[in-house]
Amino acid sequence: MSEGPPRKILVIEDEPDIVRGLTDALGFEGFEVQARGTGQDGLEAAAAWGPDLVLLDLMLPDDNGYRVCEQLRERDPVVPIIILTAKAQEADKVRGLDAGADDYVTKPFSVAELIARINAIFRRQQRLAATDEAFAIGPWTVNARKHTLTKGRQSKRLTFYELEVLKLLRERADDAVSRDELLEKVWGVQGNPTNRTVDNFIVKLRRKLEEDQKNPRHILTVYGYGYKLVP
Repeated sequence: MSEGPPRKILVIEDEPDIVRGLTDALGFEGFEVQARGTGQDGLEAAAAWGPDLVLLDLMLPDDNGYRVCEQLRERDPVVPIIILTAKAQEADKVRGLDAGADDYVTKPFSVAELIARINAIFRRQQRLAATDEAFAIGPWTVNARKHTLTKGRQSKRLTFYELEVLKLLRERADDAVSRDELLEKVWGVQGNPTNRTVDNFIVKLRRKLEEDQKNPRHILTVYGYGYKLVP
């Protein structure tokens, strides 16, 4: 972690044991933490406090976690949101990503892995802040500083991880990048055979970039290995 004020993490979770464990672990790592047990309280805290990252449980007592995620994303298009979910089905995870989340961790989860992901986000944010680089992918222009994807008058917002995946693929344009490397360099975690995080984000990016998602021209699959970008 760099010098300066501590990063602020908002935990929206109603299970006391999880809240206590996260608050203690994140506090030990030097983060400033606030916790809220309902979706409404979490939204109010996010608006008043301005967290640097949000950990969001999907099963809240007063609201649907997906709706809370959508409202958080509407208020702040860039703040990283990591979903904490007991729902292990792939469709539930993808729904969370579609609601605006950047990542998900399935309960029960490793606190050490979660902190590794959080630290990876903040390290990459520091590097991103030092550049205002823009680059083209086909007819689209990616603005790294503004987290936008533009084509003429069209503009689409890129979440933190969407941008980071594009940046890494662009650094290695026309070369294949493995799923394991994407997981390690973007998310800060080791790959495993059941981790579909990268694939889910490629689906999201193709929705935004490709005219024909079934026959992509820019983000290509290298079967059994990973992906490559053809600008």
